[in-house]
Amino acid sequence: MKRNLMVLLTIMAAFTLVLAGCGSKDNTSSGEGDSKKVYKVGTEATFAPIVSLDDKGNIVGIDVDVLQAIADEMDFEVKWESIGWEPVFQTIKNGETDIGGAGITITDERKETFDFTEPYYESQLLIVVKEDSKIQSLDELKDKKISVQINATGHMAAKKLQGESSPNIFAFENQPIAIQEMLNGNVEAAIGDNSVVYEYIKAHPNDKIKVIKDDSFEKEYYGFMVQKGNKELLDKLNEGLKKIKENGKLKEITGSDF
Repeated sequence: MKRNLMVLLTIMAAFTLVLAGCGSKDNTSSGEGDSKKVYKVGTEATFAPIVSLDDKGNIVGIDVDVLQAIADEMDFEVKWESIGWEPVFQTIKNGETDIGGAGITITDERKETFDFTEPYYESQLLIVVKEDSKIQSLDELKDKKISVQINATGHMAAKKLQGESSPNIFAFENQPIAIQEMLNGNVEAAIGDNSVVYEYIKAHPNDKIKVIKDDSFEKEYYGFMVQKGNKELLDKLNEGLKKIKENGKLKEITGSDF
């Protein structure tokens, strides 16, 4: 009887080990270890050609292609969400999204609150006026009504020119609306990023628009934005960005030697 009991216990112990081994195998095959990390990306998809919606509602553009190339190099996935310009910053701050990708210019002021990758795109502000406007420079806008995208660098430039609380600065959710306000006669000029301005003109060839370049606008550089202190993600993005610079993929996407 004792012998039979010992045999039964031995068999049960062996069976338990087999089950444990099977359970471990199942966890490995379906667990997080075999899955790519997915990062949420917040954007404002009215910023063509940097980021916009195509005819099917897909988020497309230079930012999308650059970040996807980085993700391919570093073996992670991205999930884009168009949430609006202001929420891009807020959701990164509170951890609802992981990456901000919306043609975000790297500035000293923003770096106090967020961390940025190395730059991947060069841009510059332009003044947009009606074709028959007499305005020729930024200085001439000191007492004029100006439309801008809220809290974008065009907005910062307007406040630098006229003062933080100027009643002549009208800030809107996106750049196309700011340009439309100028065309509607509600303001005398709009200020915005060159890539977006030229893309708007290409999409609206019948709009009678004149573009003014002003040397007082410094060159700007876009970077992907992450929560302050998220070094792990920042390092991953920078490593991937370095790789696509070296292999030529970044130039292929942006068309620039930058």
